[in-house]
Amino acid sequence: MFRPCIDLHDGKVKQIVGGSLSNDPATLRTNFVSEKPPAWFADLYKKDGLKGGHVIMLGQGNEAAAKGALAAFPGGLHVGGGINLDNAQTYLDAGASHVIVTSWVFRDGKLDWDRLKSLVAKIGKEKLVLDLSCRKKTGDYFVVTDRWQKFTEMTVSEKTLAQLSDWCSEFLIHAVDVEGLCRGVDLELVEKLGAWTPIPTTYAGGGSSLHDLEEVARLSHNKVDLTIGSALDIFGGSGVRYEDCVAFNRR
Repeated sequence: MFRPCIDLHDGKVKQIVGGSLSNDPATLRTNFVSEKPPAWFADLYKKDGLKGGHVIMLGQGNEAAAKGALAAFPGGLHVGGGINLDNAQTYLDAGASHVIVTSWVFRDGKLDWDRLKSLVAKIGKEKLVLDLSCRKKTGDYFVVTDRWQKFTEMTVSEKTLAQLSDWCSEFLIHAVDVEGLCRGVDLELVEKLGAWTPIPTTYAGGGSSLHDLEEVARLSHNKVDLTIGSALDIFGGSGVRYEDCVAFNRR
């Protein structure tokens, strides 16, 4: 299935090359900046019945924009980026169906089980999506945090997904090294996720054509959904028409 997205940076809807995110603005590589507000995209997804898309706040200054999108599609979107124990319920109350958490549950390169358990105790596992976005190193896919710049000690593996599936309802996994490049998805990772994941999982990164959507469905045996960003025509891309993705889901 196709899952839509709304990536927010400085309060605007943007498409960014994932690996270029850092504390230094000079390194940022942007593919697209929309003049339309986030709520416009959320309303579009609502009209087309595309539930389960993700709103990602890339850095500070995106809170109002995110809440505007959530209000336009109550119960239809996940939200992530800076989510923690203190603000998770706030975003659920603002209309998010789920919150997406990554960096906050990792400390010093390791999963902080106390933090994860406290979050689940507060909002429930059914409202939690764990972001296990990763980069490949020495043949394995390692979870990365803090704007995808810090490697953790955790690998994306069958054991990891089985263990963490007890503590969340879905996984969101960006293949950071191909994110925003529109050069095709990481099919090796997709196939592994299809074989390993016991719960709904969304893959993002490199989607550049309708064929990629078909390949992800085939290789994962329909267990992994695909987010397409920069290649999509509504984000200034030329590789994929949004209406074709909507039609794919309806088929």
